[in-house]
Amino acid sequence: MRAREIDDETNPEPIPGLPEKLPEGEKILWQGSPGLVALAIHAYRVRAVAVYFVLVALWRAAAMASSGASAADIGATLGVIAAFFAAATALLFLLALLMKRETIYTITTRRVVMRYGVALRKTVNIPFRIIAAAALKKHGAGHGDIALALSGPDRIAYLHLWPHVRPFKYGKAEPTLRAIPDAEKIAAILAEAVRQSGVSVNAPAGKRPAEAPALAGAPAAA
Repeated sequence: MRAREIDDETNPEPIPGLPEKLPEGEKILWQGSPGLVALAIHAYRVRAVAVYFVLVALWRAAAMASSGASAADIGATLGVIAAFFAAATALLFLLALLMKRETIYTITTRRVVMRYGVALRKTVNIPFRIIAAAALKKHGAGHGDIALALSGPDRIAYLHLWPHVRPFKYGKAEPTLRAIPDAEKIAAILAEAVRQSGVSVNAPAGKRPAEAPALAGAPAAA
């Protein structure tokens, strides 16, 4: 089996998060979804938006003060900027909430399955044997991302995966379990599942063991 996308609009789920019943002998080891706040911050870039609005507010206030505007006029302008910031943040959190509600990540004894999509639901099956490497990136409060580099000719378009993809890996997109709670625990579950399957998976070069543990027990590259 290769990494493949399935249109779930015409393929109802017999099990939540899975496009079809599992074959005999395959078992679900873990299922979960992204954390809302972590997804909003790290995928929808709420912090970056906040920094942008702060810079705009500072620049506008300084420009108005230098031109002799009154404190009341400056305050009114900052109030408008704050309202736009609140609206933008609310929209980003709404998008993150919708994505969280429609996303289920699954680790079985043979593969990783990603079900996601708000307007159009998609499912991506990733068998262990085509995972060339995996990397864990930690966030705060125990959340983190687990990125999966694929081997061979398998390709999944970056935009088809977003936001469930490693940022800035455009050439060969890496499907990623984004903003998951207890990320280290889930990485350990995946590592053990890969080890039991007999497939060898390594951490990507350039990552330290603490950042990207090798999933099949092989040492991470320095």
